[in-house]
Amino acid sequence: MALDRNIYEAILNGDAKQAYAATQAALAAGAEPMTLIQDSMVPAMDAVGKLFECEEYFVPELLLAGRAMKTSIELLKPLLSAAGQKMAVRVIIGTVKGDLHDIGKNIVASMMEGSGFEVIDLGTDVTPEKFVNAVRESNPHVVCLSALLTVTMPAMKSTIDALETAGVRAQVKVLVGGAPVTSQYAREIGADGYSDNASGAVSLVKELLGQLAA
Repeated sequence: MALDRNIYEAILNGDAKQAYAATQAALAAGAEPMTLIQDSMVPAMDAVGKLFECEEYFVPELLLAGRAMKTSIELLKPLLSAAGQKMAVRVIIGTVKGDLHDIGKNIVASMMEGSGFEVIDLGTDVTPEKFVNAVRESNPHVVCLSALLTVTMPAMKSTIDALETAGVRAQVKVLVGGAPVTSQYAREIGADGYSDNASGAVSLVKELLGQLAA
C-alpha cells in the first residue's frame, strides 16, 4: 500500500486546506487518483471511524474530516471521469419527506465517500418519487434514508413501498437511520439494515454488498 502520509494526516486532522494541497502535490508527483483514494483517503476515514467508535472523536471531528475528504475527492473526480474510472459502489442518500435535518445525513455521506463509495446526496425533504427516480437514473447499489423526527419516520416506509411499486426495490439495499429509528422499526418497514452511527453504516454497506457478491 502506497500511503501518502500528508493526505492521510490532513484528513485525520480535518484540515481541508492541507488535504487539498497534499492531493495536488501527490498528483503533480504522478500519483494515480484511484490509488490516492484507496491507499490514503479510505484508510484515513477508517481511522476517523475507529476514533469515533472509541469516543476519541465526536461529531465536530467527523464533520471536519468528512469535509477534508470531500475537498480531496472533488479534486480527483474530473480525473477519474476523464480516465473512465468509477467508484465500485454507488450510494443514494437523503433525508425523507417532511424532514429538513441534514447533519446526521451529511456525516454518513462523508464517511461513505471516505470509504471510496460514490455518493449521490439528494438533500432533505426528499419525496418517495424523487428516490424512485434517482434509483432509475443512477442504478445505485444502496439507498440510505435518514429521519430525525418521529413524525417523519413513516416516510421511510412510504419510500420503500414506492420503490417496491416502481419495481426497483429488489435491485438495491435500503438502509435507514436517525435518532428516533430503531433496528426493530427497520425490520417492520422492510429495510435491509439499520445503523445508529456513520461508521456503522459504512460497515453495514460493506457487509450487505459482501452478501450480494457471495
